[in-house]
Amino acid sequence: MQPELILDAKATLGEGPAWDLKTQTLYWVDILEKRIYAGTELLAQMDDMIGCLAPRKNGNLLLGKRASFVDLEPASTQQTVLATLGAELPTNRLNDGKCDPAGRFLAGTMDMNEKAASGALYSFDGEKVARLLDGIRISNGLAWSPDHKTFYYIDTPTREVKAFDYDLTAGTIANPRVAIRVPESLGWPDGMTSDTAGNLWIAMWGGAQITNWNPNTGSLLEKISVPALQTSSCVFGGKDMNELYVTSARLGMNETDLKKYPLSGGLFKIKTNIEGLRTFEFGK
Repeated sequence: MQPELILDAKATLGEGPAWDLKTQTLYWVDILEKRIYAGTELLAQMDDMIGCLAPRKNGNLLLGKRASFVDLEPASTQQTVLATLGAELPTNRLNDGKCDPAGRFLAGTMDMNEKAASGALYSFDGEKVARLLDGIRISNGLAWSPDHKTFYYIDTPTREVKAFDYDLTAGTIANPRVAIRVPESLGWPDGMTSDTAGNLWIAMWGGAQITNWNPNTGSLLEKISVPALQTSSCVFGGKDMNELYVTSARLGMNETDLKKYPLSGGLFKIKTNIEGLRTFEFGK
């Protein structure tokens, strides 16, 4: 399973890949450069940082923009603010986010200086915003089990993947426990996705790899090297849902790092023999 470079984007902070099953399109963002990509093409240059996005049932995109949830019409790039996070500090921004199987958007915030535990995890159902967790430093990977009864979540500095009971009807979480502890030698756990067997695939920031875990046992199943030091997130896509798309970043890299990993900030594809869970759409 060798990663194939799809686009040498040199993204400062490539993140948030989402696969639109209907249009067979990969969407992803460069957060700090305020860009949204559709596959290898630049879809939109935005006026503020986009931490995450999700395809909508109506064909538009839902954006996690700084401290608000925004509808984007892809063809015209017209934006409509749907909700704002009024309690958020001006030094915080939205980071990773994705939809649950019922069409809610879950997204977390982080301190842009990556120091204060001032972030939170939110859930947005299209009408109201609910706060699910507080005291988060760097809100990152989110995923669900195939039966949708377990929600997995990463606050990167903890080096843990937490598991929660997930009530899909109410959109609430309960009974937190540590599913995976990530050793320092692997890097920092960042973006995450899941497959139909219930295993988790995690991008390792500073680790130049994707790791595959069994969350029921906490055991590491596999490591896949990626020629980008700051591997940031991953999602399954393709017509057979067996292609793992991987984003990366150049943020925080010195000249020595860049010489060793010149493709950092690129978008990669890994052909697997695994079927991934789909990207859920926003809306009912």
